[in-house]
Amino acid sequence: MDAREFAGAWAKAWNAHDLDALLAHFTDDVVFTSPVAAQLIGTAVIRGKDALRAYWSEGLRRIPDLRFEVVGVYSGVDTVVINYRNQKGGLVNEVLHFDGPLVREGHGTYLGDFTNPAGAKD
Repeated sequence: MDAREFAGAWAKAWNAHDLDALLAHFTDDVVFTSPVAAQLIGTAVIRGKDALRAYWSEGLRRIPDLRFEVVGVYSGVDTVVINYRNQKGGLVNEVLHFDGPLVREGHGTYLGDFTNPAGAKD
C-alpha cells in the first residue's frame, strides 16, 4: 500500500462527504476512537463499520462544512498516520492500523485539550 496514495483518497472521500468510499477502507469489525465521537454521540469508542457509519453520518450532519487538507503522511509497520488540518484550522492526526489492505483500528487524535478538540462544534 502506498500511504500517500491512501491519504489522498481518504481526503478526497472526506471532502466529498462520501461515506461509502471512506468505509470501503475499513474492516467490518473496525474499532475507532475519538474524543469528538464522545462529544457527538456520547461514546469515544466506536465498534463495527455500521457504528462508524452512524458516527460519521452524525458528524457530517452537525459539521456540514467539514473539509480536510492533508499536511503530512507517516508510515509505520501496518500503520499510517495522516496529519491534516480541518475546516476550522485545527491540526489532527488520524492513526490507522491495517490488517492487510483494510483499516482494523483507527484513532482520531487532536492537538490540545481533549475535552474540546480543535474542529469540534460547540
